[in-house]
Amino acid sequence: MSRKKMVTGWIQIIGGLLIFALGVHLTIRADLGLSPWDCFGMGIAKQTPLNYGLSMTVMGILILLIDVWMHEKIGFGTVLDALLTGNFVQIFNDLDTLPKTNGILTGCLTIVAGLALMSVGQYFYMSSAQCCGPRDTLLVGLGKRLRRFPIGAVQFGLLSMALLFGWMLGGPVGIGTIVSTFGAGIVMQIVFSLIKFEPRKIQHHSILEIVRRRG
Repeated sequence: MSRKKMVTGWIQIIGGLLIFALGVHLTIRADLGLSPWDCFGMGIAKQTPLNYGLSMTVMGILILLIDVWMHEKIGFGTVLDALLTGNFVQIFNDLDTLPKTNGILTGCLTIVAGLALMSVGQYFYMSSAQCCGPRDTLLVGLGKRLRRFPIGAVQFGLLSMALLFGWMLGGPVGIGTIVSTFGAGIVMQIVFSLIKFEPRKIQHHSILEIVRRRG
């Protein structure tokens, strides 16, 4: 990977993370409950001096360290995701330009719009070919070690644990949690189909691979 392509990829990742963060912000403004990981992050924020953004950053770094311990592929995208996404969401939260929704229908529609933006952000992020985010990498790592279980079951267990811890810490759980959890994959598939993007065809490059090739 050339230096120009690498730097262009970083810009693409950051732009994708901004779009993704705006989508997360919309799901928060819907005020109907958060997705499991966001619920966990908000729960940590309620029980510590950290705001949501810093809570998600700390969580992302800890998960990143677990990924490294499991010898999973770590790219610049993995690191940027861990460091930036939560803080980007916090910036949108602090700007407070969008009002909270009133009613279940408008709230659910807002969540779906947020999920669509998140999928667009993931497209830009994934197509940079600089590896997955820390949580996706964790899922892959656990999936390799729990081969007797389908990857969907591993994901369900991981999300269930995040949701349980988030709920115990006081994170918001509601109908929006259900919509976000089960709707994310559907909305992502629709968005990816519309833009004709197949993430499984992307050949990702880790930081170590990039350094070795440049050396």
